[in-house]
Amino acid sequence: MDETDTETVARLRAIAHPVRLRILSLLTAEAMSAAEVARALDLTHANASYHLRQLHDSGELVVESEERVRGGLAKRYRYDASRAVADRSHAIDDRVAYARATGLEVERRLLDAAPGAGSSSDLETWVPVAVWHEVLDLLHEASVLLHAEARPAGTPDTVHVSATSNAFTMAGGLGGEETRWVPRTEGPR
Repeated sequence: MDETDTETVARLRAIAHPVRLRILSLLTAEAMSAAEVARALDLTHANASYHLRQLHDSGELVVESEERVRGGLAKRYRYDASRAVADRSHAIDDRVAYARATGLEVERRLLDAAPGAGSSSDLETWVPVAVWHEVLDLLHEASVLLHAEARPAGTPDTVHVSATSNAFTMAGGLGGEETRWVPRTEGPR
């Protein structure tokens, strides 16, 4: 990544925070105001507003609507995961900061895990490029499906889930254009 690409650096740094990751997850299913986010995540209104502004200013959130509340204007924010781009060209320090924030968030979620079905995997190995691209397609497809089907918290007949993936090529093998991957454009199978 070009270190002068301040917009990309700002976006990655904005989401590299455990509270902001929780906010993005929450706002995938429905648009919410700062007051609603504060109640849902047990934050102060000021803290929720600050994190929402950081995410909005970095381009991660969109204002879906505005409404008058007690003489003021409340913005309702939404996270549209379909706008996210699978870009791994960020500086390594920024990627590590994001991984640390994600790790803390996964730890918080695991402490609240319910008994039931789940999957966990960790692997560092060597595979053919075609297999690597197929794996990335499947991970991308799963992420798109989960984001598209997200429902507001507590919706009847839904299950509260956590899904985190982080897949990338390692040094020492093929790289660059030889391994470039572009997500399939069609939706889930």
